[in-house]
Amino acid sequence: MKIYRYPEKKTWTNLVQRPVFERKEISGLIAEIFESVEKYGDQALIQFNKKFDKAVTPQITVSETELENAENEISEDLKKAIQQAKENISKFHASQIVETQKIETVKGVICWRENRAIEKVGIYIPGGTAPLFSTVLMLAVPANLAGCKEIILCTPPDSNGNINPAILYAAKLCGITKIFKTGGAQAVAAMALGTESISKVYKIFGPGNQFVVAAKEYAQRYGVAIDMPAGPSEVLVIADNKAVPGFCAADLLSQAEHGSDSQVVFITTDYKIFTETVEAVEKQIKKLPRNKMAGQALDHSLFILVNSIDEALEFSNLYAPEHLILALEDFNQYVPMIENAGSVFLGNYSCESAGDYASGTNHTLPTNAYAKNYSGVSLDSFVKKITFQHLSKEGLKKIGKTIEIMAEAEGLIAHKNAVSIRLK
Repeated sequence: MKIYRYPEKKTWTNLVQRPVFERKEISGLIAEIFESVEKYGDQALIQFNKKFDKAVTPQITVSETELENAENEISEDLKKAIQQAKENISKFHASQIVETQKIETVKGVICWRENRAIEKVGIYIPGGTAPLFSTVLMLAVPANLAGCKEIILCTPPDSNGNINPAILYAAKLCGITKIFKTGGAQAVAAMALGTESISKVYKIFGPGNQFVVAAKEYAQRYGVAIDMPAGPSEVLVIADNKAVPGFCAADLLSQAEHGSDSQVVFITTDYKIFTETVEAVEKQIKKLPRNKMAGQALDHSLFILVNSIDEALEFSNLYAPEHLILALEDFNQYVPMIENAGSVFLGNYSCESAGDYASGTNHTLPTNAYAKNYSGVSLDSFVKKITFQHLSKEGLKKIGKTIEIMAEAEGLIAHKNAVSIRLK
């Protein structure tokens, strides 16, 4: 871990930089993968499964039998946990449904906006060392609430060619039956281009490693939208003298264990809390099954001592974290100061993992400072907003002259005539 005591503000720009990966080499590989999927379709995906996941998959479509068997392969406790999480996530996202409001801007001119679901969406679920079945809920629940007509899911198989049963159970619980055994950049390519089995979608959702992020960015060349350029996970914790070091350490490690490219940042004004949190991290990491990976993440993570909470929040806004935890006694005082963050957790008992699983908010969030200009996934992510207007004869008379003057000033006489012919 990198420790900084009262760093000068002129150094902050360097401190907030995330670990840099070689993009040129990645970009070349992504282009090759897209070309192969476009040319060979399902067969390319089968070969990539063998190459990248050491999995033999004669077919990439998950069968109905596999879906049914998954329910028997996980414990009743896990089923109940997934069901409760789904209920909370559904409740929170359903609250985002808004009623249509018709506004009369002047008498006889009525304008309004209506939502229309994106018809075809693709969901990518990471597998590998941590099969994120929770992400199925985070994406499938709002997609269903929005009314998306076709929802497909891609996730990498294990070395036996199987999908983690919890992923399949969560997908079936959310009504997703089009599930495919393909991961990484090739899965994104399949959803962007379409294959014999996988339909081309209009928007792709889901987190992933550097290759998945690069593939999502590349997919936009094919007219496919993406949720956001979400990459490696990150958390920033701000603590005062009332924070609990053990809690702070646990939150930092919960993100560090995601992967070696994750980043965690701890900021406090209190030297005692600072040293005790560092000690707690060193103690807790030894007991983690994924301690090697967490340790690698900690190598490029930051532990910073500052003069004030105001200064800590100023640094946080510059960093723009995916997750922000305010382990503060009077956190409400500082909420208005938060400008850039994906999701915020307030107080000593609001652990970040609550948002990852079951509080109800979405955990698909902007990383790598994209919280400065992106929001996390919500119901709005799955809809388009279409505006409508109706002008009566009286309404056109009210604004007709304004339109004519503006159109003529821009030299667009046909625009002016479209009004003039009606007024005459």
